[in-house]
Amino acid sequence: MASEATGTGSLAGRYAAALFDLADERHELDAVAGDLRELRTMLHESVDLGRLLRSPVLSREEQAKAIAVLTERAGLSKLTRDFLAVVAANRRLFAVPAMIEGYLNKLAERRGEVTAEVTTAQPLSETQQNTLGEQLRRAVGRRVTVALKVDPGLLGGMIVKVGSRMIDGSLKSRLHRLQLAMKGVG
Repeated sequence: MASEATGTGSLAGRYAAALFDLADERHELDAVAGDLRELRTMLHESVDLGRLLRSPVLSREEQAKAIAVLTERAGLSKLTRDFLAVVAANRRLFAVPAMIEGYLNKLAERRGEVTAEVTTAQPLSETQQNTLGEQLRRAVGRRVTVALKVDPGLLGGMIVKVGSRMIDGSLKSRLHRLQLAMKGVG
């Protein structure tokens, strides 16, 4: 299983690097990054889109047509649409989520940025997002791109991951620690 994941990772890495190089040549790094972020959001919001990318039942042509229609309607750039058409033609759509992350990581690395994954119980306002981004920039000492997720199961607070560091300030975690402490007392 680990070798399977590594194989997909290196495959996705090669595709992401190729797209990055093309976007760099054409001075479209930001446009493609925006397209990929939008595609990532669409993948998180649509179970059907995830199935389309992973389906071994659909033919190469069916997947290519579906991706062409989807990317056209989403208004993605020509470079991103062409790239996804090649990925579909090569039956590699299953690796698109890893390709997206690979591209965005490569762009962040180029810019000296670090990505912070922030999970909150409720969506943050724009002001809260800006304040959080600024506080993380000060703490890390570099530009920080904040990737936000919402998990109502946290009850309150947030979990912040920057690289290998994680800070769990969620209410759910605090309640769990309190429960463990109370068990130890009794």
